[in-house]
Amino acid sequence: MSVNECEGKKSWPELVGVDGKVAEGRIEKENPLVNAIIVPDGSSVTFDFRCDRVWVWVDKDGIVKQIPIIG
Repeated sequence: MSVNECEGKKSWPELVGVDGKVAEGRIEKENPLVNAIIVPDGSSVTFDFRCDRVWVWVDKDGIVKQIPIIG
């Protein structure tokens, strides 16, 4: 399975630099099929691909540091 097979909005480049909690809410509003999960930079995550998950990588201040994308 790949990101192209997932339904709804798939990435949120406009959220880089935004507060992680704000990004989390906006992602879930714009694509109700996904669960946005805030992840502090340097944390470990699973590498399995899922259409219902978006990692929201944040820096030490809670700011989104990379484009959130389904995966």
